[in-house]
Amino acid sequence: MNPRLLQPAKMFKACILDGDTLIPQILPQAFKSVEYIEGNGEAGSIKKVTFGEGSQFKYMKQKVEAVDKDKFVYIYSVIEGDALMDKLEKITYETKLETSPDGGSVCKTTSKYYTIGEFELKEEGIKAGKEKALGMFKAIEAYLLANPNTY
Repeated sequence: MNPRLLQPAKMFKACILDGDTLIPQILPQAFKSVEYIEGNGEAGSIKKVTFGEGSQFKYMKQKVEAVDKDKFVYIYSVIEGDALMDKLEKITYETKLETSPDGGSVCKTTSKYYTIGEFELKEEGIKAGKEKALGMFKAIEAYLLANPNTY
């Protein structure tokens, strides 16, 4: 196994469990701050994410639907904010980290868009969101590789 590859447990801790503090440090242009309005990160918690200067959006509220620390699964919904563009009731994301064949991590994400009325979401909007999420995952991975004693 390549020591430069990160195990799912390490990536889950950094991306999900500690992501609210780590991501604004690594990507301040994307995320300015994350604060809990209700709860502490477990299922049912609600948090407000304030986007950074480099984002086209101002904020969003997320509801944590499920956290499975043993299977490395995290499910949350975007329930409020300008990212919903007044066209979406909510967006639900399920993220699962698995061990890759080479010993590293594979991040699998499923998104469900709940539209209001007859609104049809365009494929390029979905693709752009996936690319931003992948960029964030890669930035955390690079940070962890550059700072191996952090976790």
